[in-house]
Amino acid sequence: MGKKRILIIEDNADIRENTAEILEFSGYDTLTAADGKEGVAIAMAQHPDLILCDIMMPELDGFGVLYLLNNYPRTKQIPFIFITAKTERVDIRKGMDLGADDYLTKPFDDIELLKTVEARLKKSSENKVNDESALNLMNELISQARIRSYKAKQNIYQENDDVSYIYYVISGKVKIFVSNHDGREIVTNVCSANEFFGYEALLLNTAHNNNAESLETGEIGLIRKEVFLELLNKYPNLSTTFLNLLSNSLSQKDKQLLNLAYNSVRKRIALVLISFAEKFGIVNDQSKFRISREDLANTVGTANETISRNLSDFIEEGLIEKTGSTISIPSIKKLKEIKQ
Repeated sequence: MGKKRILIIEDNADIRENTAEILEFSGYDTLTAADGKEGVAIAMAQHPDLILCDIMMPELDGFGVLYLLNNYPRTKQIPFIFITAKTERVDIRKGMDLGADDYLTKPFDDIELLKTVEARLKKSSENKVNDESALNLMNELISQARIRSYKAKQNIYQENDDVSYIYYVISGKVKIFVSNHDGREIVTNVCSANEFFGYEALLLNTAHNNNAESLETGEIGLIRKEVFLELLNKYPNLSTTFLNLLSNSLSQKDKQLLNLAYNSVRKRIALVLISFAEKFGIVNDQSKFRISREDLANTVGTANETISRNLSDFIEEGLIEKTGSTISIPSIKKLKEIKQ
């Protein structure tokens, strides 16, 4: 195997050069960047094995670097360590919440630097092995699916149905929703290609507590629950993968409830649009996807007329463009800056 390559993003030239010298003397290859923007460009072009990044930098700080790299699959998985002179717990916590793997507080000595780097590279290597194993098991699970075509707005399962299958989206999109006492829908998720759904009830040993309906023509893989449970019992890695999916699903629902409870309608619409953009792809801070006004209203938890009025405001403000049910967002960053 070749040498591990480490990117150092640090605006202080002495610290940057000294850190690179220590790492190179210890057998690593290094890349260096004097600011956040340069660091992001190098990371996206070179895909280093690990990134060391200062927090306090002009123009684009370390938090911004981590946020941008987390938007791209190939850079999202790179171990990321903050190096900072700031020791306030709030800054460290903010970095970890954004997805940082570790931090080093300046000044740090050679041994502390090398031990931290070595530990994170070892952990990353172990994660890759586990990820590959889980991916192979997921592919085995998918290979046993029965493929079924669905038309737009076709029911897949209903609330209180017994669980017979878990589902895998091959093409198209599927909305997951619940209905309140007066029959109004509340959309809790929209699944696109390569996503599983319908597994929560099986893991929790209950009937389905939501509904699933195709949003557009597509194909879905149906995996019999007996096959799914057999593989879960046989392979712990697969169990861990689906428990993580379940945990993320529950966490997303908690965020949705907080959004409904504490944000204005305008802010809620912006956050839902951002969540759809993140799900269906962001390229150069832009995104484009299809969502009906009704489904958007059901996700936000408001009336169709309110959605129409706010979308018109967003168009006038240059926050979005809209053609039919297709919404284009020219700047995700600008949409995130919307206040209450």
